[in-house]
Amino acid sequence: MLTVAFLVGVAVVAFLAVEVGPLYAADRFRDLREPTGEERARLASLRETAGLDVERVAIETDDGGAGDEEAADGSTTDEDSTGIGRVEVGVRGPPGRRVLFVTEGVLDDLDEDVAIGLLAAEAGRVETYYGEFRAVAVAAVLAVLAAVVTVTVPFQAGFASLVAVGLAAFWVGRRVQYAADGRAADAVGAGRVADAFERAAALHGVEPETGDWSTWFEVQPPLGDRIAALRERAGGGS
Repeated sequence: MLTVAFLVGVAVVAFLAVEVGPLYAADRFRDLREPTGEERARLASLRETAGLDVERVAIETDDGGAGDEEAADGSTTDEDSTGIGRVEVGVRGPPGRRVLFVTEGVLDDLDEDVAIGLLAAEAGRVETYYGEFRAVAVAAVLAVLAAVVTVTVPFQAGFASLVAVGLAAFWVGRRVQYAADGRAADAVGAGRVADAFERAAALHGVEPETGDWSTWFEVQPPLGDRIAALRERAGGGS
């Protein structure tokens, strides 16, 4: 009975760490401020076009530390060599407590179409519960691993289950991400989302990568593959 409670506890803690942890860390360790009235009105207009519904909006100042949570475009954040501030758009938190974090560079330096494309990508992930899927996947993997370590299940059966759960999480995670991109494309146009991804990547000084064997074991597909899928969708007229 205690072993079962321990395994359930591992799964619950892992889920909360992935689902709530990034929101807690952002609120506690980033330099944030409330949007001004003008910024709030502009963001409301952009979010309405992108179809993004959140409970709160926070502006991260450009001197705040970059987070370790991936944005919808798969990028990390940095200050561009051209002098453009850091560009980051990210939604964190569980349903009913979602917070949109944007850096000042998004409002000050990005074209409206790029901002809408990035917001739509986040809206797609919200609508497909991408964050919740990641949390469940991590919780399942760690629960199985804990079961193996505590000898709750035989090693061979546990290891086989661990591999199966991991591979299923990788495969399903990619499908969920492509579905999220599809939602964004339906909302604002596939070409606009692809353009936004490419612009964000250029600002971060990275080249969108396409998949190879080294990316088979990543939940999120490479950005280059996602852009290619969006371009194909735009070319198909959808």
